[in-house]
Amino acid sequence: MIIDTHAHLNFFEFDNDREGLIKKLIESNYQVINIGTNKESSRECVSLVRDSVYASVGLHPLNIESNLKIKGEVEKKEDNFDYSYYKNLSQEKGVVAIGEVGLDYWYKPKGKARREEYIKKQKEIFENQLDLAKEVNLPIVVHCRSAFDDLIEILSQKNNRGAIHCFTGTKEDVERLLELGYYFGINGIIFKVDLNESIKAIPLEKMLLETDCPYLSPPNFEERNNPFSIDLIIDEISRIKSASREEIIEKTTQNAKKLFYLSLS
Repeated sequence: MIIDTHAHLNFFEFDNDREGLIKKLIESNYQVINIGTNKESSRECVSLVRDSVYASVGLHPLNIESNLKIKGEVEKKEDNFDYSYYKNLSQEKGVVAIGEVGLDYWYKPKGKARREEYIKKQKEIFENQLDLAKEVNLPIVVHCRSAFDDLIEILSQKNNRGAIHCFTGTKEDVERLLELGYYFGINGIIFKVDLNESIKAIPLEKMLLETDCPYLSPPNFEERNNPFSIDLIIDEISRIKSASREEIIEKTTQNAKKLFYLSLS
């Protein structure tokens, strides 16, 4: 069994073949967690739940309403975190996590005051979602880009469990997050960014496989990513860590089941 712990099969890129792809994944002994990024996509993830297909619900930091405008955006923004809405949704069958939550400082509004307000709002909504995860006893799926110091500071003040999705931090970030008990999601970003030292520092007991599809397609794979690209990610992890494919699959599957209670869902 292989588990893609971070996919977006609800996104419009899969509208033409979603059901066929899910059927093929299940037949191939794959399990998938579809990750929500706002109210609408979280609800869509819940609607796709079935045997071997799970959901996470949450508000992505880039889907928080702000003065920042990003070219090509299509997802709906939310001015505040609707705690009651996400709490109710989190209790639906097959929901195994709160996410995608976190901090993203890659883009910044112009002007110091606007930047400070932008970061402050992200932090407040992130902490609201951490509180929700504690209340409903679910792990978190964390997005972090250009914000590891602030992220780790906040996580160190809380007592959540979860995974750092699409991990791009340093070896030192790995060490700090390991002390807090977090898992690390590894996907096709490893073909674009040199993360060898960080991956070497992550024990297999704390590693998860993911794709972030339809994004981050590995080289020599189709342009629109899908969970079957995990095969290439496993090969690259095997090369970096000098571990067998079988060991990587076994450990990461055990980790996903343990973190997200998949065997109990």
